[in-house]
Amino acid sequence: MANSSEVIHAVRGPIILITIGILFALDNFTSYGFHQTWPVILIVVGVLTLLARASRTSSPSGPAPGSTQGGGAS
Repeated sequence: MANSSEVIHAVRGPIILITIGILFALDNFTSYGFHQTWPVILIVVGVLTLLARASRTSSPSGPAPGSTQGGGAS
């Protein structure tokens, strides 16, 4: 099964294309032009990047820093 980082990476392209399509639809059907709404693309890319990084760091790769392995003090 794929971890969340791989899933986020896999859906990044489709989400960006859907966002661009929505922005062009807003350009055609509302008073908002693409020149006003294009920063949304940057926001979507930034959120996807943050989600990918957060899912990568949340998966444990070893013992926590400062933790001891094995028994305690004798």
